[in-house]
Amino acid sequence: MSVLAEETSLYPALLLEGSEQDDGWDSSDRRWWVLYTKSRQEKAVGRALLGREISFFLPLVKKTLVYRGKTVCSLVPLFAGYVFLWGSEYDRIEALSTNRISRVLAVHDPERLRDDLRQIHWLIESGAPLTVEQRLSKGRRVRVRGGLLAGLEGTVLARHRHTRLLVSVDFLQQGASVEIPDYLLEPID
Repeated sequence: MSVLAEETSLYPALLLEGSEQDDGWDSSDRRWWVLYTKSRQEKAVGRALLGREISFFLPLVKKTLVYRGKTVCSLVPLFAGYVFLWGSEYDRIEALSTNRISRVLAVHDPERLRDDLRQIHWLIESGAPLTVEQRLSKGRRVRVRGGLLAGLEGTVLARHRHTRLLVSVDFLQQGASVEIPDYLLEPID
């Protein structure tokens, strides 16, 4: 069961195809901008850009949650807080006018960004389960999202081949660790 209908995450559909020189647009006034949104505003920014026909990419992945005893599937941003815009200075100003953007980040290597985004899009389209890896770095406090250990909190102990969750008793300076798939973990902010 899905909470909301699937939204457009790439506009136009061929935005990431080819190179900036052969995309058929006058790219002399267009460039890549990375929009850092206010908290939980990524989809609203995407809808606003789509409504203004401004080219963007918002990588969304399916996330399954248990909400009030029901399993729901939702599309969430792969990179929380980020939307990638391909446009002119005017398009950047239009995006800022949504009042949902915290800041705009400069892109120093636009070809590399486009190649990276193309690969991310390809990975999402493959349907493979994805996890943003830097969120679960060694030493990060996390909570188990599902399974028998749901709600358990601990610290990521290792990230080499397998994720190990350390549950400690700080007063005793001792604890126990368990191997757990990283898709069951969520960072504690």
